[in-house]
Amino acid sequence: MGIQNLSAPPRAQSAPADNPSRTRRHGGGITHDNTRHTTRFVVIGNHLVQHKELSLLAIGLSCHLQSLPAGAGADIKSLAARFPEGPTRIAAALRELEAHGYLRRERHRTQTGRIVTRTVSCNQPHASRREPADTGCPPAKRTPPPPRRTGPKALPAVPRPSSTAPALLQTALDLLADLRRRDARLLLSATDTAHLVPGVAAWLAGGVAPSAVRHALTTGLPDEPLRRPAALLAHRLTDRLPPPPPFRTQSAVVPPPRHPLQNCEGCDRGFRAPETESHCRDCRAAVASLP
Repeated sequence: MGIQNLSAPPRAQSAPADNPSRTRRHGGGITHDNTRHTTRFVVIGNHLVQHKELSLLAIGLSCHLQSLPAGAGADIKSLAARFPEGPTRIAAALRELEAHGYLRRERHRTQTGRIVTRTVSCNQPHASRREPADTGCPPAKRTPPPPRRTGPKALPAVPRPSSTAPALLQTALDLLADLRRRDARLLLSATDTAHLVPGVAAWLAGGVAPSAVRHALTTGLPDEPLRRPAALLAHRLTDRLPPPPPFRTQSAVVPPPRHPLQNCEGCDRGFRAPETESHCRDCRAAVASLP
């Protein structure tokens, strides 16, 4: 009877089911020949390089992004020029990294007012940003939102009339007050009416009839409710303002004078002629024909 070797395992050990990277063949598998880096290296976490949902292209692209210095080009065009995969596959890999928190793309406004996109590569993404850890990604500076207006928005400017005659302004006021009879949505406040009166007066002073002004303001209105009817009217008064009438110079021909009416001394018929003439044209012709 042979002696049992207590140091030998009873049967071959199988690779754990949760680590499929280990080979099941006896004597196989990867070995490492590592040399410690002292310069030009980047630390990459196993949570990235052994990620179970990221594609190999996304993992490699994230490693490349984490190795880049700050300010280096990380847009799709720059990456497609660096690698042979092409912009379509690189864009898909960037979306993978963005979905798993390894990448953020934020829009920022520069001091010159230009909008630029900043790519932020994170080496330790976290599901929640309420308690951020030291991930190597500084928090992005967000521009505070502009203060909200507390009062109503100002109405657009309207044309100014060449004449401010009281009768002209009164006609413009009556025209605006009558618009609600054409469309109930054009009910204007006193403040809105005072703002629009100069614009209507500018049309009237340019020779446009009140009926034509009314037609231009009320024709082709949208079917939905008007939130700011005064703003719509102000826009139409400016956008549809017709050109001024052509300038007409005074005729150089002096019209003939209008002579006074008098009675002919020959036939007592009324006629117009200078005061030096005492007979009408027919009587003067008859006298001239005598021998």
